[in-house]
Amino acid sequence: MSNEKPIEWIGSALDDLLDFPDGAKKEAGFQLHRVQHDLEPERWKEFKTVGAGVKEIIISEEGDAFRVMYVAKFEEAVYVLHSFQKKTQQTSKHDKQIASRRYKLVEAERRKKKGDKR
Repeated sequence: MSNEKPIEWIGSALDDLLDFPDGAKKEAGFQLHRVQHDLEPERWKEFKTVGAGVKEIIISEEGDAFRVMYVAKFEEAVYVLHSFQKKTQQTSKHDKQIASRRYKLVEAERRKKKGDKR
């Protein structure tokens, strides 16, 4: 009945999300559940500078801004690359670098798995 894609948490993405305030945590879970069912989050933005298919879930909680960067274009899973509290108007270079590094890890891991099947 359900075509729910599993979530793969990369690096400290899950621990970082668990540090969000309860409301932001709940919202992140709801939006990721939508993504697992091949729906877009309600508020999101593309992040091609991090990697092809990377999107950022936008969460506002009591005046604070929280973000969850993920990639869902692969059939086997939704990969959550980075969860963080946004402190400035623009996403910091540091946060983009973390997500970008983790995106490259996902790609390398996927290549390795494909190589194992041959």
